[in-house]
Amino acid sequence: MKKNKHRGSDFREFLKEEGILAEVEDKALKQALSLQFEKALAQASVSKTEMAARMKTSRAAVDRLLDESNSSVTLTTLEKAARALGRKLKVELVPA
Repeated sequence: MKKNKHRGSDFREFLKEEGILAEVEDKALKQALSLQFEKALAQASVSKTEMAARMKTSRAAVDRLLDESNSSVTLTTLEKAARALGRKLKVELVPA
């Protein structure tokens, strides 16, 4: 009987062994940020068009911000978006 080499390991360890841990974590972070911005927009009753005006940018830039698969959003854009919603952006380094 063949043993499963991943049995008993955790999912993070599996992703690391497959060489995709960083990529998966990056995508998860962008998804989480997109969801937080969508929730904040809804709570503030702010449309995408109004958000773009508050950020002094285009509606397409807001769409990229809210697109969970688009990881090319800059810190500057994230900060503008947070300020436009009366929020602060918090970025921190944590142990790997």
